Amino acid sequence: MRGVSTFLLLVLALTGCTSAEPTADPAPAPSSPTTPSAPSSGPTQPPTPTERGDTLPPATDTPSLANLMREDFDGRGLRVLRTETTTDAYTRQQVTYRSNGTLVSGVLLRPHGRGPFPAVVLNHGYIEPTSYVTGQGMAREQDWLARAGFVVLHTDYRGHAAGDPAGNLERELRLGYARDSINAVLALEKLPYVDADKTAMVGRSMGGGVTLNALVAAPGVVDAAVVYASVSSSFLDNLRHFTLPNRPDAVRALEDRFGTPQETPAFYRGLSSRTYFDRITEPVLIHHGTADGTCPPRWSRTTQALLRKAGVDSTLVEYAGEDHTFYARWQDSMIRTVRFLRRQLDV
Repeated sequence: MRGVSTFLLLVLALTGCTSAEPTADPAPAPSSPTTPSAPSSGPTQPPTPTERGDTLPPATDTPSLANLMREDFDGRGLRVLRTETTTDAYTRQQVTYRSNGTLVSGVLLRPHGRGPFPAVVLNHGYIEPTSYVTGQGMAREQDWLARAGFVVLHTDYRGHAAGDPAGNLERELRLGYARDSINAVLALEKLPYVDADKTAMVGRSMGGGVTLNALVAAPGVVDAAVVYASVSSSFLDNLRHFTLPNRPDAVRALEDRFGTPQETPAFYRGLSSRTYFDRITEPVLIHHGTADGTCPPRWSRTTQALLRKAGVDSTLVEYAGEDHTFYARWQDSMIRTVRFLRRQLDV
């Protein structure tokens, strides 16, 4: 396994679409292509380990990614609850695991054979927790990756399905979802048929933000990451775009407790993965449709620009006319994803 240590609370309720306000985290955004963009090149100057995960930013007295980085993750206790189905390629089971004491549920897909297999943790997008059912949100990716020879653990996150409840603050900040994703990797790696040196994360929409938070909180926890149609790497972008127009009471409660963005800008920066992109050690592949009406394509363009500026080996691929759900070009994107994962994990 790779060295990991870190955490404290949690990133944002996404329940609808509306136009975003300007971000408080300045960054240049590249111009929008009209066709799927060619993969952009990686960093021009490889970072050293010291520049990545070895140096921690100062701890804070409020929830933050800096505090998450200090937690000792202990993902363990992966337990099969029941087998849902067995296909020609894999067995799908409902499972639970422990995330630093919190019970989290999910689904596990194991390819037929002895292994050891490479493994992928899936981080799903926003679905109202009260209506969410286990394994919901990335069924297509589950099947495709398992058929490609990967053990797949789709985490439900805390407060979803059969997992332990999550408090209101946890559901707003969502740092706990990143904790659950990191611990999912550690729990997977303890399985005898998983190759612990060949693991990855794939996150969609809100799960893209969860994935980026996990990468900055626990450098080296996986060997590669893929994000689809991701939310912004700025906490404020997401707060203004999703939460403010849909649940203004939640925003007021957050500001009453921690201050407004004008009063305490450091608090909001401390919840933004982009603040700590210089800690990411894994190659990152980003997919985004140019017609995405939920998460504006400019968010991924800005994230890609900042990842490259931080020296991260990152690639952005855009799909002309594709919306948030990725229908017409989804198969193309998965072929590219599997090719990327096999290359980075050397399988």
